[in-house]
Amino acid sequence: MLLLLLGIVLLHVAGLVLLFVSTIVSVWRTGDTGNADLWVNCTGANGGYPCVPASAGEWIQAVQALMILSIIFSCLSLFLFFCQLFTLQKGGRFFLTGTFQILASLFVMSGAIIYTVMSPTWGKDTDVFGYSYILAWVAFPLALISGLIYVILRKRE
Repeated sequence: MLLLLLGIVLLHVAGLVLLFVSTIVSVWRTGDTGNADLWVNCTGANGGYPCVPASAGEWIQAVQALMILSIIFSCLSLFLFFCQLFTLQKGGRFFLTGTFQILASLFVMSGAIIYTVMSPTWGKDTDVFGYSYILAWVAFPLALISGLIYVILRKRE
């Protein structure tokens, strides 16, 4: 049972690390002239300015908010798991923890979908998606799987 709990926590922490890295690192979109992310656009097409704030409209603010919400909900889920681990009765399920983690996965999925649909209007045609964008998509199934495991998991003595 201890190894199962350790594996679940490691899966959760791995997803949380991917969420942090994908939100912070500035390589959501990359090309020959520079990089762009959720916060700044550092390209040579900015009229001589190396970096400008990412204010292309409401869609980028929605992606920023969804990624931050996914981090907050994932952190709360991990905290709730440890709280429920010591306070939940024998045979109880970790529904609250699982719900928060599933919501975190839905937030990151929604943010990545919005970025996928709207970013071609923001960058050049030669730009490609960077590794931060890919990490966000990898974090989605990890968070979803760990959330589903939390919902299925029962507490034992």
